[in-house]
Amino acid sequence: MPGFPYVFVDRLPRRCFCPRCQLPMKDAVLIENCGHRFCDVCLQEFLSAGVFKCPEDDKSLDYATIYPDRKLQSEIMNSVIRCTHFKEGCRWVDKLQKLQSHLGSCRYDSTPCPNKCSARLSRLSLLDHIEFSCPKARVKCEFCCQEFPREYLEMQHVGECPHEVVWCENKCGAKLERRFLGNHSKNECHKRTVACQYCSREFVQETLQTHQYQCPRYPVTCPNRCEPTKIPREDIDVHVQEICPTSMVACSFKGAGCKHKCARFSLDKHLEDSMKQHLSLMCSLVSTQQEQIENLCSALYSITQVTDGTFIWKITDYKQKLIESMYKNGVEITSEPFYTARYGYKMAASVFLNGNGNGEGKYLSVYIKLILGEYDNILEWPFLLPISFTIFDQCADPDKRANYSESFEPDPTWKHFRKPTPDADSLGFGYPKFISHEVLKTRNYIKDDTLILKVKVDTSKCASS
Repeated sequence: MPGFPYVFVDRLPRRCFCPRCQLPMKDAVLIENCGHRFCDVCLQEFLSAGVFKCPEDDKSLDYATIYPDRKLQSEIMNSVIRCTHFKEGCRWVDKLQKLQSHLGSCRYDSTPCPNKCSARLSRLSLLDHIEFSCPKARVKCEFCCQEFPREYLEMQHVGECPHEVVWCENKCGAKLERRFLGNHSKNECHKRTVACQYCSREFVQETLQTHQYQCPRYPVTCPNRCEPTKIPREDIDVHVQEICPTSMVACSFKGAGCKHKCARFSLDKHLEDSMKQHLSLMCSLVSTQQEQIENLCSALYSITQVTDGTFIWKITDYKQKLIESMYKNGVEITSEPFYTARYGYKMAASVFLNGNGNGEGKYLSVYIKLILGEYDNILEWPFLLPISFTIFDQCADPDKRANYSESFEPDPTWKHFRKPTPDADSLGFGYPKFISHEVLKTRNYIKDDTLILKVKVDTSKCASS
């Protein structure tokens, strides 16, 4: 270490200062040749670089000419200095040679903690450190009175001491030692959570009894007192309505007209004793329902067959039906009937795929025939509305389609357009030579073995329709 870095009471003479470190010399040495003085450590550091010259005047030197300057060293060691801790408050002032002895007892000098906690602190604060902050110091738990190192007490024991008095975690207001808390929370606390033994839902213990008045699985007695076994509250209605043998029930043939009521356990006997009566009731019910079904079907059919005067008829399996017409002369295919309006005329279309009359064998013949309808008595007769037939060209490009159509206006003198009668077959009117088989092949009138025919009735001039 270079010179002494202490605070001297009186300023030392210049000769006492080392030219190298500018501090009062420590272990002063004298170079005999030139008379310059240095700290022993400072001179050795200079010479260790391999330069054997005086640092002050560059004169050559030899180790044999370097001697300790005991007189100067004695003068420095007997100089008065202040304690190294004078800034902390130490007022000691004495000779430099007595400093180490003083530091051995100086209250402001640092010393290691006797508890081996790695801290170094002044003797003045050592007692406070041991009493209040040393992690290795032994301290006593205020609850169980056992001693532990402070760091263990603060990090682990505090908050776990079984003798510490704590509040119940359920906030029931109880205050007890931690060792009794588990039993209290499990068996004594009125704020503890418990499961209902019937529905398994969890409730605060003090509200459990109130819950049992509403618990859906709480066992209750059947209101008919059918048996001693109790039934879950939520199953009572099903039990009474479907299971309870003493409940009053209506006969299972109630819908057929049987008005008998009895206890459920005697219902089988009633059914066995009243088989003939029930059979008679069921036959009557079936007859009534059959009539209702027929009326509904008729009404539904009427509704579904109402049109706005346009009827589209899709004739499938064209080739097969044409072959059948060729081998069986006069085979007529008739469409489903349709109405021209909600309260309009009822009619049906028919075709002869191989022709009819003078069109047989070379043409497709189409006809329209009037059929007996529900509203004939309020319609105007004879039938005078214009009718047109159209066969659709089914070409994929709409701009290239060329539908084939014919139309006519009914002649009022013809019997075909008079009011239909129940005892006479309807006569059809149309075109025996509507379109030739050759023309049918020229375009897409028949596609995917299907021909589509439209019948259009112009109802714009008929107010009744």
